[in-house]
Amino acid sequence: MNYRLIAIQVGDLLKYYTCKNEIERAAHSVFNFSREDFPNGAITSERAKLIHDWILTLAKQKMNNDERNELLRKFLRLITPEDKVAEVEKILREAGVNLHIDETLNEFYSKNYHHLICKHCLQLYKQRNYFHAVFEAAKVYNKMVKEKAQSDKDGYALMMDVWDCKGVLKITPCKTETDKNVQEGLKFLSAGLMRAIRNPTAHEPALDWPISKDDCLDLLSFISFLLRQLDKAVYYKGN
Repeated sequence: MNYRLIAIQVGDLLKYYTCKNEIERAAHSVFNFSREDFPNGAITSERAKLIHDWILTLAKQKMNNDERNELLRKFLRLITPEDKVAEVEKILREAGVNLHIDETLNEFYSKNYHHLICKHCLQLYKQRNYFHAVFEAAKVYNKMVKEKAQSDKDGYALMMDVWDCKGVLKITPCKTETDKNVQEGLKFLSAGLMRAIRNPTAHEPALDWPISKDDCLDLLSFISFLLRQLDKAVYYKGN
């Protein structure tokens, strides 16, 4: 496999369709190693250089080719827009990368989930463990809200407090009626996730609370949406 060729061609292709933060988030959600620097004077785009360096760092890792190719596909799937997937696959195929992917994983990848969903839930989904994939996603959201809000509360009480118009996390200025509606809506969506999804999956056996594949995909999309709102939220101390 010619990873250098892949690194150069994919970086050049995607440099206009992603950003440095997205590349770094995707890499940290997929890889368990640090990025190395591979000087290349012909690459002038910072985004292309990031993609280039992550792929070449992956190429240096000690693992079998199947494992390496799977990590490469996961990384590229996270940073590739839908209309560029075919072009990326063509680059991989021509460089000798086996593109066989389980059809069930295609459904997961096609959702373009938040990087934390990919990091914490992909393996569970791959194992068809839909119940625990959803539970993990709900736990991750709860943890990330706690950390950003710097709160000791948990679950339903946490969401009702920190996402309130008088709370510490804001996605709107909470001045106009529309601002307040959006803020309150996110509060109730987050609190509803805790009551309807996290609490039952925490306290009920999986056999008594089955979650289908379709419900799993939909719920992961919902939690992914909430995580993206959390990324945009601003912390207001002292509210």
